[in-house]
Amino acid sequence: MTAHDSAILTRSIAAGGTAFAALGVLCFSFTFPATSWALDGFGPWTITGLRGVLAAVLAGVCLAVRRVPLPARSDWPGLLAVAGGCVVGFPLLSTLALRTSSTAHSAVVIGMLPLATAALSGLRTGARAPRMFWWAALAGAVVVLAFTLQQSAGRPSLADGYLFAALLVCAAGYAEGGRLAQRMPGWQVVAWGVLAALPATALTCVLALPAEPLHLTPHSMVGLGYLAAVSQFGGFVAWYGGMAAIGVLRASQLQLAQPLLTVCWAVLVLGERLPAAVPVTALAVVACIAVTQRVRG
Repeated sequence: MTAHDSAILTRSIAAGGTAFAALGVLCFSFTFPATSWALDGFGPWTITGLRGVLAAVLAGVCLAVRRVPLPARSDWPGLLAVAGGCVVGFPLLSTLALRTSSTAHSAVVIGMLPLATAALSGLRTGARAPRMFWWAALAGAVVVLAFTLQQSAGRPSLADGYLFAALLVCAAGYAEGGRLAQRMPGWQVVAWGVLAALPATALTCVLALPAEPLHLTPHSMVGLGYLAAVSQFGGFVAWYGGMAAIGVLRASQLQLAQPLLTVCWAVLVLGERLPAAVPVTALAVVACIAVTQRVRG
């Protein structure tokens, strides 16, 4: 293979990885509206438990059909971080926040998540990026944070505490999942992650179902189904696959677009009013993403 052919192959892999990561972002962008739907019929603890259990059933079937062997012992600490951060921690904390916080305000979690993920990944793996990458990542986070805080008048609340904690645990789960996806398929990372969390999510179901109100509605069922099949499993298949191809640092910055997508879904699906600042914010975020995707470490 010539150097020219190798360069073309590298660019093709990067383009495919970017597409997979972007698909994951698109899937995740509907998580908060789906959670709002699910809250119509289920309590926050019940939602967390059921979405984890249903995703584990789906993951178990996929692993069994493909006859995937157990991960190596050295991979389990990372898988437990994925389970704790992405399967239990973030779903529960963000759902608790959405009981009193609007979808647009809750997007502040996603606005800061890319920077937190990149920082934790750098600390965990020692990966370094050019200074321009960090300036663009920080600028994108500041733009999204300013937008979401402006929409909520910047008043801290208990929901903000839940969101900040959700941000930290999810970033840790993303960073560990992206690292594991370098040596095992991304779908296996999330599959083993939801299975590792099954004892906790199953126990949560057993305790929460009789304790929280239950009112089954079409919206609540569709919302729960989306959370289990897409937010908790399918979206992560694309997300970790993209991370494996283009790296955690570059993939994480694509999530700068997620809060804006979430706001658009909130307008189209939940009937919320579209803030006038969205177009300007969108252009600024796209510019920051373009810089992070072009710089090379």
